[in-house]
Amino acid sequence: MPQKQSYRIHPYLRDLETQVIGHTSEGGIYCADSIFYPTGGGQPGDSGRLVWPGGALEIATTVKAEPDAPGAVILVPSEPAPLPPIGTRVRQDLDWERRHRHMRVHTALHLLSVAIPFPVTGGQIGVERGRLDFDMAEKPEDIDALDALMNGWIAQDLPVTESWITDAQLAAQPELVKTMSVAPPIGQGWVRLIAIGRENAQIDLQPCGGTHVASLSEIGGVKIGKIEKKGRQNRRVYLHLT
Repeated sequence: MPQKQSYRIHPYLRDLETQVIGHTSEGGIYCADSIFYPTGGGQPGDSGRLVWPGGALEIATTVKAEPDAPGAVILVPSEPAPLPPIGTRVRQDLDWERRHRHMRVHTALHLLSVAIPFPVTGGQIGVERGRLDFDMAEKPEDIDALDALMNGWIAQDLPVTESWITDAQLAAQPELVKTMSVAPPIGQGWVRLIAIGRENAQIDLQPCGGTHVASLSEIGGVKIGKIEKKGRQNRRVYLHLT
């Protein structure tokens, strides 16, 4: 399996001690490990703070590093400032409230993709709402019924779990992929699947590299908002936390 950073295997971790292993020419920081999720799949990069003996730095966002980079992600400071030297032990402090809201919205969008069973052409995650673009000619007729369906799943407090399959196994099961414009996170030999529900009552299973809540009750209530026409066959559906 691919090497997993802490943001992927410990999504509820709020701080982490690690080591600086490099700097970018633009003033970014590579660490040996990261609890900061890098921008990708419609989910924003995490923000927070980096602390070390005699110094601290606000982190505005996190982005993916190139494959040949010394680290997997790059921590981007909010403004130019002296960086901790390579080799320094640092503590990463995550902006947890912002991250957890991203987790809630991201998981809620998985529910939306089940409630509206059309191919997904795009998406975006925020702290208050998210949206999915669907390949569908007309908007859904009964929005209240869709809201009731999703909130019913949330009320059941279904578990959200992960498993891993190979790239070849995913290629043999193309029906798992719902997104038309964003490719699943393949290329390292293994793909992570996110499942919602129990084995005998699973409502969703799809490849995803983002962060999610562990159980649906953490999402709270949801409500479909504006639905925009974005082309002859495309509808943008906004989903709000309530």
